[in-house]
Amino acid sequence: MFGLLLGLLLFIGLHLTREFGLRPLLIERCGSENAYKGAYSLLAMLGLAFIIWGKATAPFIMLWQPKFELRSVSHMLMIPAVILVIAGNIPMSYTRHHLRNPMLAGVTLWGLAHLWSNGDLASALLFGTMLIWAGFKFLYLGLKNTSRIGQSSPAAFWDIIALCSGLIIYVLTSRYHGQMFGVGLDFV
Repeated sequence: MFGLLLGLLLFIGLHLTREFGLRPLLIERCGSENAYKGAYSLLAMLGLAFIIWGKATAPFIMLWQPKFELRSVSHMLMIPAVILVIAGNIPMSYTRHHLRNPMLAGVTLWGLAHLWSNGDLASALLFGTMLIWAGFKFLYLGLKNTSRIGQSSPAAFWDIIALCSGLIIYVLTSRYHGQMFGVGLDFV
């Protein structure tokens, strides 16, 4: 459990440096913005590695029993979650133009979907923390007055790419979820 908590603290802490006003100080301490980005990336990957290791080795402590017959809610939440994460990582689509941070919206849905269907302590820590972080960051960045000067005009082409890619990734992840994450999915 220690590895999971350490990884979450490292990963979430790094992703809140802007909100705590630490980013300029850290860039200065690193010597350049590129050095900061390199250190940030390495530490974020280290955080993810601790999260994965910590979740895999955490003891199974049941907190609540999710309703098996309502598992389809998780599947339905995951479809837009994957599409939104894709939309947040491609050039300007209408989805990105209107939501500004579709990746964070997708991570919020991902956390909610996984909390809905997992009742153990490690899952509650992982998915609950990611849900709270992404929801907070989505609202914070949405309320912040950010200029769109210099951004390209949205194109429906990128929405189609996000939709098709998201659906393909959802189907593949659903099909191979057991092999990738140790928990098989049942659609019946």
